[in-house]
This record gives sequence, structure tokens and C-alpha cells, in this order.
Amino acid sequence: MSEASVLRANGLWAGYGGHEVLRGIDIELSRGAEPVGIVGPSGAGKTTVVRALLGDVKPTRGTATYASRTVSKLSRRDKKVFKTTVRAVSQNGLVGVEPRWTVTRTLDSALTDARKAGRANGQSATELLALVALEERYATRVVHSLSGGEKQRLALALALATRPDVLLLDEPLTAVDPTMRGDVVRSLLDVVSDLGTAVLLVSHDLEVVERMCPTVHVLADGEFVASGPLRDVLATGEHPVVRELAHHAPLAAQRFR
Repeated sequence: MSEASVLRANGLWAGYGGHEVLRGIDIELSRGAEPVGIVGPSGAGKTTVVRALLGDVKPTRGTATYASRTVSKLSRRDKKVFKTTVRAVSQNGLVGVEPRWTVTRTLDSALTDARKAGRANGQSATELLALVALEERYATRVVHSLSGGEKQRLALALALATRPDVLLLDEPLTAVDPTMRGDVVRSLLDVVSDLGTAVLLVSHDLEVVERMCPTVHVLADGEFVASGPLRDVLATGEHPVVRELAHHAPLAAQRFR
């Protein structure tokens, strides 16, 4: 496997103000691999994993690397490349986007940046919208007029504009109407499979995680306490956090088909 497309944490400890949130996390995201999920209770450190992989949080022990380089110590030039090849979408994914622009102008700007970075995908703004189950009529809408769920789908489209090697998704569909989530997930799975994009999905939504991720890690108190296919983990896990997730899982599995 080429190390050029691998985002990895090895023995990662990290936190804030001297308090360790993560304790010995190991995870690997490589181009062409199947999506990986992280689930767990609030405060377990799920978002901190993403922030550490992006270099926004420096490890106190262990490493977070991309192409074998420490992500928190990238040069300005390498960081520019990193931001086009490793894309992140959070619950509030439109931070930094001009709210008065139309959706088309926003996407065209992202596509222009992708071309300048040598990451052009040959798609139009309309085609990017289709990837996230937004109809063509949204193209002329102004960003600030979109609903929360529509903004989250636009954030996904913007991330896909650069044909990323790695996509880090932190609660990316929380505001999307439940009736639409299945369409968005199906389309996203097709896109990342075609591109060979590695995906990390962090979410409380067990339905979406079950659908997208063949491998799931359960995070509790900063550690992975169980790993494997979600249904298997919930059926056999002995950790109290796993048992709590399993208690709520049957209803979720019934709803998501």
C-alpha cells in the first residue's frame, strides 16, 4: 500500500488544557478501503479524534500522520495540499462560506479551487448537487436561505469537489430530514466508492453508521472498547457503553432499510 494516501493515528493520546480526552487510539484510513465508523456517548472524544487527524489538536503521546508526515507539523505548502486531499465535514460544515452567495457560485468557487490544486473532477455545480440529493432548483438559492439539512448537504458537495483521498465526517447529517437520509447515504456511498475515497464517519446515528460502515469502533472514555461490524459488536459486546448502545439499536435497525 502506498503511504501517500494513508491517514493514520498510532497510540494517540490527546486532549485540552492538560486533560487527556483520547488514550491510545489506533486508526488507519487508506484510499480504496471501506468506510470506518466511530460511535459512542457524548463526551467520549469522537470529535477530538477528527480534530487530531486534521492536526487541529496536537497529540501529547503517539502520532497522527498523513503520508507518514505529522499532520500538526505540516509546512504551509504541505498543509495546502493536505486540505484538498483530506476533507472534513462537521455538523456546522459551512463555516467560512459566504452566506450571501448563491449555491451555484459557492460550488463553482470550490470547483475552481479544485482545478487550481490539480484536483478537478470535471463535474458541474448541478452534478455536485445531485450527488447529495439536492435538486437543480437549489442552484439559484442563496446560501443563508437554506435549511440546516440543506446546508449540511451543500457542505458535503463542497468537500467532494476536490475528489478527496480521505473524507472525515463528524455528525454530517444531523439536520437532514430522516426521509432524505437514505437517499443521501446511498449517493455518498456510490461517490466515495467510485473515487476510492477513505471515509471516517463519526455519529450518534446508528442507522447511518450501520449502512455506511462495515467496520465500527465504539469509543468510551477516550478508548476504543469494541471494534467490528456494528451488529456483531452490539450483539456480543460486554462493555457497559456497548450494552447501552445495544439497548437502543433494535429500533434503529428496524427504521433504517
